[in-house]
Amino acid sequence: MAAYGLYTHIASNKFRSAILLAGLFVLIYVMVFAGALLAEVFVNSNATADYYLRAATRDLIQALPFATIGAALWIVIAYFFHQKLIDAVTGGEDVTRQERPRLYNLLENLCISRGIPMPKLKVMPSDALNAFATGLNQRQYAITVTTGLLSDLNDQELEAVLGHELTHIRNGDVQMMVVAVIIAGVVGFFAELFFRTFTNFAWSSGGTGWSSSSSSSSSSSSSSSSDRKGSGGGAFIIVLVAVALIAAAWLLSLVVRLALSRSREYLADAGSVELTKNPDAMISALRKIENRGELPGATSAVMELCVDNPRSGFADLFATHPSVDSRVRALVKFAGGHDPGPLALPFHADEQEDQKTRTQSGPWGGADESAAAQSGVASPPAPDRPWGKPAGPWDN
Repeated sequence: MAAYGLYTHIASNKFRSAILLAGLFVLIYVMVFAGALLAEVFVNSNATADYYLRAATRDLIQALPFATIGAALWIVIAYFFHQKLIDAVTGGEDVTRQERPRLYNLLENLCISRGIPMPKLKVMPSDALNAFATGLNQRQYAITVTTGLLSDLNDQELEAVLGHELTHIRNGDVQMMVVAVIIAGVVGFFAELFFRTFTNFAWSSGGTGWSSSSSSSSSSSSSSSSDRKGSGGGAFIIVLVAVALIAAAWLLSLVVRLALSRSREYLADAGSVELTKNPDAMISALRKIENRGELPGATSAVMELCVDNPRSGFADLFATHPSVDSRVRALVKFAGGHDPGPLALPFHADEQEDQKTRTQSGPWGGADESAAAQSGVASPPAPDRPWGKPAGPWDN
């Protein structure tokens, strides 16, 4: 499994990245055409559908250079600043050997063993158990891990996760995922912009635009009934077509994730085993990460980059990762690993001390009472106070 279709997978990722970039421009042109349809309806709501289509086509041809430059500019910005944007969302920070010697040495050893250039290391403050790789070229590649992953995984498991992310970089998966994030971002931005503009216009006009035009056309003696039907119906149909095009482009930007074959996760798991020669470490790491990888505040685009994405779409149709169970079964079958089943996280010394403190000083007693109860020795009775025992309604 470790070598299955590896070079074909890498070549396929590069080809898909180019196709996705071309698809970005196509989706932008579709949205520009939809925007031109809406603009023509707003300018003149008494024309026919054929008129709107011809006018919008002319507008699209005129806007093509500007749309192309805008999409290219978006790609350039994302190319140079995507890591800064991701760090701003996740809070990831660069770390050095002096700051994280354990993490740094594990990654360095993996890179040296295979002659791989070492990517940057980042740590984000989160109790979640997850990690992800980013970057579009050798100078940008980086691996980010959470503080929760560092504290709850042992060295072998942490090394396996680093090997997993390193394999994503080697296989070109990271480039394709970043391109997909760019596409979803730019199309989602313009789709929301169009919908907000259309909604605001509808609310500000109060729906009087089409009604007034329709009433004026009906009161005109020179217009026939067929012309009135054609003009009013044409505007309404064109608005529906424009909204449908924008919605379709937005949905396609989300479905782009389906183009990112889930096999990349299986290959990354296998690549980790190839690097570490320890399938059991990868399996136990997945079992610990399972259902504990949710990054609070992270967008779905960031979660798609992670080792495990606990978020799933409708009936898992849009899930970007195979389930942990299926990944573990593959490692057991093809790499000879052993599945321990779902694992509990280790109980740290500081948590034990905190639990001990809570036990000794609970809400109903102090430390002396708790210690006396644990030792089995009854605590001495409290001395009588000068005023004696207060009498109450329960006393005889």
